[in-house]
Amino acid sequence: MRGLWILPAVASLCSAVTAGDDAKALPDGPGKEIVVKACIDCHGAANFRKLRLTGDEWWEKVADMVDRGAKANEPEQTAIVAYLAKNFGRDSKVNMNTAPNSELIVVLGFTIAESQAAVAYREGNAGFKEWRDLLKVPGLDAQKVEAKKEMMVF
Repeated sequence: MRGLWILPAVASLCSAVTAGDDAKALPDGPGKEIVVKACIDCHGAANFRKLRLTGDEWWEKVADMVDRGAKANEPEQTAIVAYLAKNFGRDSKVNMNTAPNSELIVVLGFTIAESQAAVAYREGNAGFKEWRDLLKVPGLDAQKVEAKKEMMVF
């Protein structure tokens, strides 16, 4: 079972992100507000964005968090699980215009340097429109990008 830990080097990359930034970077949709309210302050979005769990596994995580003191009633828990499973489920794709470094590293297999280069490039160039735009990023392995293109959305 995957844990909710972050490698120390990856954690340091994410430490400057505020809860408001995390909330803005999450995909819109039903349940987002509840996820922001119940999850972001303790964990930050990077923790759950990289997990890619099934619906049942998300239920286990949410139940565990509620047991540990997270504030979410049953309808809110249902909304949280539905949101997380839809946007960060096993078969969900990585949004290359909002993904934090840790998601690029863990889900796509980018190195720390590659993830930093991709984030810096998208911030300086108004994001990516398609996977081929990533080929313009200095320091990104073109073969790795092409191999993972089906796992990306823009």
